[in-house]
Amino acid sequence: MLKELKNIDEFESYLRDREVESSSEVVKSVIDIIDEVKKNKDKALIEYTEKFDGVKLDNIKVSKEEIEEAYNLVDKDFLIAMNEAMKNIEEFHKKQVKEGYEIVKEDNVYLGQRVLPLEKVGVYVPGGTAAYPSSVLMNVIPAKIAGVKKIVMTTPPSKDNRINPYILATAKLVGIDTIYKVGGAQAVAALAYGTETVMKVDKIVGPGNTYVANAKKLVYGKVDIDMIAGPSEILVIADENADPVYVASDLISQAEHDVNASSILLTTSCELLEEVNKELVKQSFVLARKDIIIKSLENYGVSMILDSIEECINVSNQIAPEHLELMVENPKSYLDLIENAGSVFLGYTTCESIGDYFGGTNHVLPTNGTARFYSALNVDNYTKKSSYIHYSKEALDKVGDMIINIANHEGLHGHANAVKVRMKK
Repeated sequence: MLKELKNIDEFESYLRDREVESSSEVVKSVIDIIDEVKKNKDKALIEYTEKFDGVKLDNIKVSKEEIEEAYNLVDKDFLIAMNEAMKNIEEFHKKQVKEGYEIVKEDNVYLGQRVLPLEKVGVYVPGGTAAYPSSVLMNVIPAKIAGVKKIVMTTPPSKDNRINPYILATAKLVGIDTIYKVGGAQAVAALAYGTETVMKVDKIVGPGNTYVANAKKLVYGKVDIDMIAGPSEILVIADENADPVYVASDLISQAEHDVNASSILLTTSCELLEEVNKELVKQSFVLARKDIIIKSLENYGVSMILDSIEECINVSNQIAPEHLELMVENPKSYLDLIENAGSVFLGYTTCESIGDYFGGTNHVLPTNGTARFYSALNVDNYTKKSSYIHYSKEALDKVGDMIINIANHEGLHGHANAVKVRMKK
């Protein structure tokens, strides 16, 4: 079921093929939507929600009664599980908190850096073919730990003018009470520019479809964004001792996201690959999202047999996968060889689902090879750093000539003069 690639050249071609370029029609449509929301604000949101979601909104903002109703409606075991997941996510992310610093020198010179939380953040939670309450936890908890003062959420309504109750219940768990019934590019535009109802924010986080991704690209600079998320992906490196049932189940878990999701197996065992392909057929046909899974595996399910685990890791580093599973003996001994991966899952029993929902690491990860330069969502993403400096007259007199020299060589004589006038006093 997995297309077997024979060499690294074929893999390079595969990498090029999976790159998602936005069509000019999508970009133009998103530009029009943003312009309309900037101009007509709430009126535009109501019209676009009716056009794209088939819902005539009475209120853009979710009421407290709707949130309470959802919380009381959902499965109580779900709430228990989410509470435990919250504890794990909080524990992991609290370790990421950074503090400012100050350097003190002679002559009353001191300088330092302050770490400050962002004031307002907007969290986009997708609807569509699946709702992801776990994304609420992953996006909101690091922001709370960072000290963000105001966090709002936006998510598209279903046909009955409601928000998925599990999303609302999770929002209540993490203390989010400002939620808007808006999705798509129009939601991103509203968060970036503000409307009569929707709060203008400083940063927008959260995944979405191609319209959401392009909207985030276009408003970047007006606001900050987390990253441009592409289709989800998993790469499994497996040795001859890996269980083909486990390997296949993890490839399927990624394939069920989207027909463009990417599932890759690198292995040292021909026998394992053969058994995995059998398991992919066996397992996928009994799952609810089998049509998406099969199409995804047909589109972007690939494998490659290599001579060693080290070779597998070398190929993986070139791919820079979102999720990397090391289904090998002594997986931690290979960790230092891994240079590019959003998140690494070590061992035969550590499936990606643990990180997606419960373990504590963040599931908002760089996709499409961007793990070469992007990180998983973290507390730092919700902070900004501001520096400060103080020089006394005595200190400036000692170094002023050097500053003047540099300024003059750059042709910025006004900069030089600002030092000169102080040295004369």
